[in-house]
Amino acid sequence: MSEYKLVAKRLKEARIVTGLSQRRLGIEAGIDEFSASARMNQYETGKHQPDLSSAKRICAVLGVPVSFLYCVEDDLALLNKVFYKLSAEDKAALLKIASKY
Repeated sequence: MSEYKLVAKRLKEARIVTGLSQRRLGIEAGIDEFSASARMNQYETGKHQPDLSSAKRICAVLGVPVSFLYCVEDDLALLNKVFYKLSAEDKAALLKIASKY
């Protein structure tokens, strides 16, 4: 799968989970309201890819880490998303366990 298609897949997956339309996500991420829907559609179809600054804003709205967009393996993407949502205490505990491996 190409990088553009991977980002498109992850982006659409996260947007659907949040229940946001492409237009609403784009607007909340700071994209001009008149081009928000078209731009998000291009990202989700893999025609274009957001630059890092845009990806950060989009991911902040979606509540996922930017790294989630680039995870090749589905299980790693899920772990990435879950880790992002953990409390600082839970992250520290999980990292302590992970450091043993």
